[in-house]
Amino acid sequence: MGQTQSENVRIAAGGGYDVRIGSGLLKETGALARRVLKADRVAVFTDSAVDSLYGETVEKSCRDVGFETCRFVFQEGEASKKAETVMDFVEFMSHHHLTRKDAVIALGGGVAGDMGGFAASVYLRGIDFIQDPTTLLAAVDSSVGGKTGVNISSGKNLAGTFWQPSLVLYDTGTFESLNDDLILDGTAEIIKTAAIRDAELFQLIQNGSVADILTQTVKRCVQIKGAVVDADEKESGLRRILNFGHTMAHAIEKASGYRISHGRAVACGMAMMTAASEAAGMSQKGTCRTLCRLLGEKGFDLNPRFPLTQLCSLAASDKKTFGDRIHLVYIEKIGSAAVFDMEIGQLEEFMKDGAAFMKNGAAE
Repeated sequence: MGQTQSENVRIAAGGGYDVRIGSGLLKETGALARRVLKADRVAVFTDSAVDSLYGETVEKSCRDVGFETCRFVFQEGEASKKAETVMDFVEFMSHHHLTRKDAVIALGGGVAGDMGGFAASVYLRGIDFIQDPTTLLAAVDSSVGGKTGVNISSGKNLAGTFWQPSLVLYDTGTFESLNDDLILDGTAEIIKTAAIRDAELFQLIQNGSVADILTQTVKRCVQIKGAVVDADEKESGLRRILNFGHTMAHAIEKASGYRISHGRAVACGMAMMTAASEAAGMSQKGTCRTLCRLLGEKGFDLNPRFPLTQLCSLAASDKKTFGDRIHLVYIEKIGSAAVFDMEIGQLEEFMKDGAAFMKNGAAE
C-alpha cells in the first residue's frame, strides 16, 4: 500500500515533531508511529463516540506493524474531562504493563488530546504520546503546542502540564463525520488564529467556506501556532496571544455548565473583547464590525447569555490571572494582536464599556 499524500509542518518545541495533514492518515497511524517511537506497547485513549468510528482502525494499524496494543474508552463529553478519568487511565496503563519506553495515542477531539497528553506526562514521570485529532478544533488548536490538562471545580484546564507530542496526525477524512456544531467549534479557532496573526487568512475565510480550503486552512493555522509555540513554549510572553477571546469564553463555558461549546464561547469572547478594546481606543476603528460580521455570517450567536458581573467573577479564577491582575489579549487590527494587563477589579467596567459599544451598533 502506498503512502498517503499529506502536508507536513515541523514544530521545533520540545524535541521537535511533525504535524501531518491529509486524508487517510488514521489507518497509517501505526506505520508512522513506528518511525518516531521505540515502544513495544501503545495504549489508545479515546472517547465512546470516536471509538465507534475510528478506534479499531487505529488499534489495528498499530497491531499490523508489531505493537502490542490496549484501548481505554471513556464516556464522551466535557464532563469526563477530570482528574478521575486521567487516573483511571494511568491505572489502566499500569495494569497493561506499559513501561517508560511505551506510548499513548490520544485519539479524538480536544478532551481526548488534553487528557491523553496529561496522562502520558505523569505516568512513570513521562512517556511518549501521539495526537490523532479527529475534530477540526483539535486539529488547528489543542493537538499542537503541548498543553495538556483537565477541568476542576474552579474552572477549565486549571490542572495540567506542558508535554509535547512525538507526532500529530490529522486525517482530513474525519471532517466528513463532524456535525455542524463541531465544524463551527473549529471555525471559531481558525478565525481567532487569522484575527491575531494573518489578515490574508482572514480574507480567505471571508471569501469562502472552511470546507473548501480545509487542508490549506489547517496547515496555515498549524504553521502560525507552531511559530508562536516555538518562540514561547511555556506561555511566558508571545504565546499569550493564542488566548484571544478565551478569558470570557472560559467564563461562559463554566457559567453554562459546559453546555455551551468551546468554539461558540470563543466566538462570543472574541466579540466581547474586541468591542471593549475598540471602545477604549485600543483597536483600529471598524475592527469590531469586521470581526463580528464574519462571526455572524459563519453562524455564531454573539450573545453571552450571562450577566457580565457573573462572567467577570468567573474570569477572576482563570489561569491567566497573576496576583490581583489579569492578562488580556486584544487585536489592534485584523492580523495583529497584543497583550495587556489590568486589575481584576477593573475588568467588569472595561467589559461594560464594550457591551455599550456593541449595543450602540458598532458591530453592525
